[in-house]
Amino acid sequence: MPFWKEKSLQEMTREEWESLCDGCGKCCLHKLEDEDTGEIHCTEISCRFLNSETIQCTKYLDRQRYVGNCVVMSPDLLDKLPWMPSTCAYRLLNEGKDLPDWHPLVSGDPDSVHKAGQSVKGRCIDEREAGDYEDHLVDWPA
Repeated sequence: MPFWKEKSLQEMTREEWESLCDGCGKCCLHKLEDEDTGEIHCTEISCRFLNSETIQCTKYLDRQRYVGNCVVMSPDLLDKLPWMPSTCAYRLLNEGKDLPDWHPLVSGDPDSVHKAGQSVKGRCIDEREAGDYEDHLVDWPA
């Protein structure tokens, strides 16, 4: 039985925890919050440190040093991050759901997230080139 079905998020090793990330890059997109309603709107604008080809953070280990509000995921934070994508493995498991078939841990293919169209690969704009964020609102990721 796969570790994510046997262990709680709190029981996972650091290696297991890190492997849950499917590499979609959705959490690396900038979001805008409506000040009046609190509603979160997604943009196609990515953090400058997201490599748009590999969809990997180029500063992953030191990311909070470079981006102070970059979230380091932990089981304690999951209920406090409503903006996390509905397809995020951390969110899914926290909600008692299973991983989708395209998740690399299920498929065995690290590119399955991209092949399934579940990543930001080919769909994001570097924050240094974006201009006005309101011009880049999108209805994905869900």
